[in-house]
Amino acid sequence: MFSSSNCVNLIGVIGREVGRMEVKKFVTGEEIPVLGLGTWRMGGSLHPDYSQDSQVVELLQTAIQLGYTHIDTAEVYADGHTEELVGRAARSFRRESLFITTKIWHTNLGFSAVHRSVDGSLKRLSSDYVDLCLIHNPDPATSLADTFDALNELVARGKIRNIGVSNFNLQQMQKAQALSSSPIVTNQVPYNLYNHAYLKNGVLKHCQEHGALLTAYSPFDRGIVLSDPVVGRLAAIYGKTPAQVALAWLVRQPGVITIPMSGDASHLKSNLEALDIQFSGQDIEILDNLEMPEEALWPE
Repeated sequence: MFSSSNCVNLIGVIGREVGRMEVKKFVTGEEIPVLGLGTWRMGGSLHPDYSQDSQVVELLQTAIQLGYTHIDTAEVYADGHTEELVGRAARSFRRESLFITTKIWHTNLGFSAVHRSVDGSLKRLSSDYVDLCLIHNPDPATSLADTFDALNELVARGKIRNIGVSNFNLQQMQKAQALSSSPIVTNQVPYNLYNHAYLKNGVLKHCQEHGALLTAYSPFDRGIVLSDPVVGRLAAIYGKTPAQVALAWLVRQPGVITIPMSGDASHLKSNLEALDIQFSGQDIEILDNLEMPEEALWPE
C-alpha cells in the first residue's frame, strides 16, 4: 500500500527546511497549510498493523519535506499506532515547523476521559503539545459542557493550542462555539465535488462568516470523483490530473482546506500541483454543479 520508491534520503535531516506550502489563516491569525496529510490506514485501520512501519515513517518524512507540514491523525487510527508513527517521523524535524492535528474519539468525551485521551496522544506523538485537537464525532450521550470544560483547561495548560470539531452539524457547531473559551478554528467534514452535504446544511457558510475554516476530508469521495467525465475533461484542458482538479476546486474556495491521504510519494508530489490551477469562472460553475450519482452521497 505504501510506496517509498520516490522517497528522498532523509538521513540527518533534523532541523532541515521543508518545502513551502500555500497557507490560510485561522481567525486567531495562525497559519495552516491548505493541503494537509491525512493518515487514516497508516499503521493499520482500527487495529495496529506493524508490518510496514518503516515504510510509513519514511513516507511521512518525505511528505513533510515536500511541504505537507500539517499532519492529521487521531487516537482511534490503528488504536493509537498511527500517532506513534507520526511521532517517530516528526522527530527528524523541528517541532515548531510542523502542525499536528489529532482527534478525540466520541467515547472519550467526558471530562476525565478528555484529559486521559489528550495525554495519551501527546505521549504517542512524543510532543508536549498538539497544534489542533478536534472532537472526532459528537456524542449525544455526553455533556458537551463537560467536554469543553476539559478542553478549555488543556488549552490553558498549553497542551492544546487550537480547538476544533469534526462531523458537527450547524447547531452542534454553534453550541461548541458557545462553550469554548477559545475560537473553534475548524470543522472537519466530508466535502468534495460530489458531497455537498455541509454546504447544504449551512456549515460552510457559517464557517466563512465566523472566521473558521472548513477542513474537507475524503476530497476524492473514495475515488469516485476521479472517474467523473467532466472532471476528466477539465483536467485535460488544464493539463492536470483529475485529482489535482478535485483538490484545486476545494482550496480555491474561501475558508476551505483539505487533507488528502495517499500511500504513494509520487501521488503526494503530484497533488501539490493542484495549487497551480486557476479556474475560469465558467469552469468553477461547471464544477460547482456536477451531477452527483446517488451512490456517492454520504449520509449527513
